[in-house]
Amino acid sequence: MFKENLETIALFGGSFDPPHFGHKSVVKEALKVLEIDRLIVVPTFLNPFKRASHFTTGERLQLTKELFKGFDKVTVDDYEIEEQKPTPTAQTLKYFQQKYNVEYLIIGADNLEHIEKWYEFEWLNAQITWVIATRKGYEIKSNKLRDVKILEVEVDISSTQIRNKESSIYEQ
Repeated sequence: MFKENLETIALFGGSFDPPHFGHKSVVKEALKVLEIDRLIVVPTFLNPFKRASHFTTGERLQLTKELFKGFDKVTVDDYEIEEQKPTPTAQTLKYFQQKYNVEYLIIGADNLEHIEKWYEFEWLNAQITWVIATRKGYEIKSNKLRDVKILEVEVDISSTQIRNKESSIYEQ
């Protein structure tokens, strides 16, 4: 099938441990500014740079589906969870390229510091346009990236903050 006949999509992967309104803000902004037919959210089985997740894969998948259920052009896909192992972004991209014209990969600015350590980074860099969601406290340095779009997202929240707040509730 020719690339022109395929839906143009953006991929937004992450731990979503837990998913929150910051993730929702990223998706809302991406849908406004990117020329895409669909945005696919891909929760990880386990982030290759982490040892564990706070919530189970089933909980994260269900919470992520719940967060994005009102979005017509958004699909939550369990590809990486079904792999049952940490899955490099390059492998995920290759999988979705079989079905779609994957134009964009959405990541948070916090990922930029070690982006060149990602598996098959050079190949990834040649394939897509990076969409960087701004995040308070993180500078956007994109000199390693071939093609970049910035998503201005003014939300000061992270999954880590939510988990820390949750654990402090139980400590009182």
